[in-house]
Amino acid sequence: MKNYKIKLTIGEFSKLCCVTVKTLRHYEQLGLLVPNEVNEWTGYRYYSVEQLQKMLSIKELKSLGFSLEEIQTIFDRNDTWPNMEEIQLKIQQCKEELELLKHRQKQLRALKSFQKKKNKMEDYFIEKLPAIVVASHRETIGSYAELGALCVNVIGPEMQRLGCKCPEPGYCYTIDHNKEYRETNIDIEYCEMVTEKGVDSDIIQFKEIPEVPMAVCKKCYGPYELLPQHYTELFAYLEEKGYKITDHPRCSYIDGIWNQEDPQKWLTIIQVPVVGLESL
Repeated sequence: MKNYKIKLTIGEFSKLCCVTVKTLRHYEQLGLLVPNEVNEWTGYRYYSVEQLQKMLSIKELKSLGFSLEEIQTIFDRNDTWPNMEEIQLKIQQCKEELELLKHRQKQLRALKSFQKKKNKMEDYFIEKLPAIVVASHRETIGSYAELGALCVNVIGPEMQRLGCKCPEPGYCYTIDHNKEYRETNIDIEYCEMVTEKGVDSDIIQFKEIPEVPMAVCKKCYGPYELLPQHYTELFAYLEEKGYKITDHPRCSYIDGIWNQEDPQKWLTIIQVPVVGLESL
């Protein structure tokens, strides 16, 4: 007796697999799941029982993060499931995506904390920056993330070798000398206040920094990824109040990774030398 082959219309097939007809037509266009039979007169599409399993495989693989292109590659070699190499690659991708989500969650928590602090305290204040002597190191670094290691591994040991003495409380800041924002090749200068000028070396140069009669300052809590947002708000404040910027902004580091493990507790003060419009 000849086996009877069930023919499922596209509607019936979609209901059994819980997939829309629109999705089935899209898969047909991609060549991923082509109807087993198309009536040449009516154009009706029919699927076989065997294709139910294939459709379930597509849904399962999609839920595991495989793209339609990757699923097609698996089907092209007459498989319904990925090999060990493909599975391991997806595991690695999951790890990377998880780290990205953890980082995003960390940033969102920092932003939440920042917004709470922003509503509770006055961020802006004006102060005079006294004339000081600094030990300076200027270098082009690959990224802002390299600054911490540069301070710990290069600048700090060299200042110690030169016998630099830093007053209490300490004061250090950086100046970004780039004309525009850069993610790499950043021309940055690190300055730390010392009690007196020493003898320059290849790494450290001693400089006298003149007094800044007026600087508008902003307290910035949170990781350094939030600094662009702080700068945006600060410059809008300067424009609103009618201040003219007279020199490079400074980033003064008060609390950071050296004394606070929690990035939400890091405190950086942006100091912008200014004059009021009435002084122009």
